[in-house]
Amino acid sequence: MRSLYSFLFRILGWKVEGHWPNNLEKYLLVVAPHTSNWDFLVGLGARAELNFDPKYAAKKELFSWPIGWLFKKLGGYPVERTVNNNFVQSVVDIFNKEEKFILTITPEGTRKKNNNWKTGFYFIAKQAKVPIVPVGFDFSSKRVVFHEPIMTNQPVEELVLYLKQWFSQFNGKNPQQGVSVD
Repeated sequence: MRSLYSFLFRILGWKVEGHWPNNLEKYLLVVAPHTSNWDFLVGLGARAELNFDPKYAAKKELFSWPIGWLFKKLGGYPVERTVNNNFVQSVVDIFNKEEKFILTITPEGTRKKNNNWKTGFYFIAKQAKVPIVPVGFDFSSKRVVFHEPIMTNQPVEELVLYLKQWFSQFNGKNPQQGVSVD
């Protein structure tokens, strides 16, 4: 299916730009703005185009019948959002156990406008000692843009503000729900 996703990605006019870290074996992809279910398909296309296999975290409800098997096969990790289950530590444990691991997270935690980002991505990267690689999806120019890797050596508030500023240049599928700087 990878060649089909890559073909569709290109034929629909999408392209990948920026600093794709193909030399890193472990990192956290932080993708924004997340405004539509179409983001998932764009991500599949970019992943196929670059020929790499990041996993992703998504709400547990997506992994139920009838298509839950597909989301798991495509690298999904179900997240229980209604219980305090220490998701951060669970992901850190995976990073520590695996020789190679790339995880994709959307900091908004929803497809709706949300200026109060979930900060779990920061603590996962910090505790696992892996870089964050911001990735912007821009539907207006059909670009998937990779930022150079960032280590978590500044306070969470500073990094979140920096990322919100960087992501604000991109237009999601539903731009009125995109990233804005508080």
